[in-house]
Amino acid sequence: MLNIVLHEPEIPQNTGNIGRTCVATGTRLHLIEPLGFSLNEKALKRAGMDYWEHLDVTVYDDYEDFLNRNPGAKIYMATTKGPNVYSDVKYEPDCYIMFGKESGGIPEEILVDNQETAIRIPMNPEIRSLNLSNSVAIVLYEALRQNNFAGMQLEGHLRNYEWK
Repeated sequence: MLNIVLHEPEIPQNTGNIGRTCVATGTRLHLIEPLGFSLNEKALKRAGMDYWEHLDVTVYDDYEDFLNRNPGAKIYMATTKGPNVYSDVKYEPDCYIMFGKESGGIPEEILVDNQETAIRIPMNPEIRSLNLSNSVAIVLYEALRQNNFAGMQLEGHLRNYEWK
């Protein structure tokens, strides 16, 4: 099972959207405190809709707590500073993909020790960054694609008609 890690997320709507994406894809969500909101916040639940109760989510006191509770985890760090393009990486089926807070990303003191697994989404140089929930979706679906969308429904079905 793939894992999405949010390091100190600040905007409840982004985390709610990411939670919904995790439920839809069978992905675990890991939240590293401090959070910029309460997990009971209405905006978080509204963005996650009625999916939030089905989310496999773990909250950690800080980055060290996350590392201690996930020893040996293969962690890819999504950052605008990353040397590797996200689509050039081979994602293991149980890897962790970490994203930083909306205002500053993953701290550089963490990135400097993880340069070989730091990944980036290409974008125009005038743009500082993409929206966090969009970035998670882009990278997560590449990791899912590489793992043949394991466990996911691959065919759509019409309610009242059949595909010809």
